[in-house]
Amino acid sequence: MKSPILSSICIACVLNAGALSMHAQTSDASTDRTAPSYDMKAQALLDLQEVNKKCVDLAQVLPSDKLTWRPSPDTRSFAEVFLHVAGERYAFLSMMGATPPAGFKAGEFDKSTTEKGHIIEALNQSWDFASKAINGMSNADFAKLLPKLGPQANEGDVVYLLVADAHEHLGQLVAYARQNGIVPPWTVEAQKKKTAAAAK
Repeated sequence: MKSPILSSICIACVLNAGALSMHAQTSDASTDRTAPSYDMKAQALLDLQEVNKKCVDLAQVLPSDKLTWRPSPDTRSFAEVFLHVAGERYAFLSMMGATPPAGFKAGEFDKSTTEKGHIIEALNQSWDFASKAINGMSNADFAKLLPKLGPQANEGDVVYLLVADAHEHLGQLVAYARQNGIVPPWTVEAQKKKTAAAAK
């Protein structure tokens, strides 16, 4: 399991490498006046909201005795992955100045509870935090440099990595669920709609 220090170093390295790559790409397109086709702020919020909903929905259908299940001793349990998703919202966004709740400790948050209701509450509270932090950003904020993370790293890179990491851990949770014979609720709903449509 990664330590908080190692995770921070990894994040900084990825941000630095990604930012340098984007700088090289944009240097050739500096005269392009085409309007952007991608609204990063709106899409990031949409993606993070969808990931949070799926995490909460999955936590709700998961039997409580499965929350401590893990595929191997050296991996996170269901509960730890859910809380890791929630905790990263505080940890990532604090790198650009957002203030986590009092008492939040990144190194301890993953193991702070195995109670389903508390896990769901943690997911929803951290989503509210992320939503407010990102909604409060201007376009200029997305381009604001964060030298401590690399010479070309900016706040937009932090949001992008938060989205990418959230999707990664959602995939991890889906794999855990499938290993335990649990079909994700959004898949169940899609299958019901498909069956209903075929019956018409």
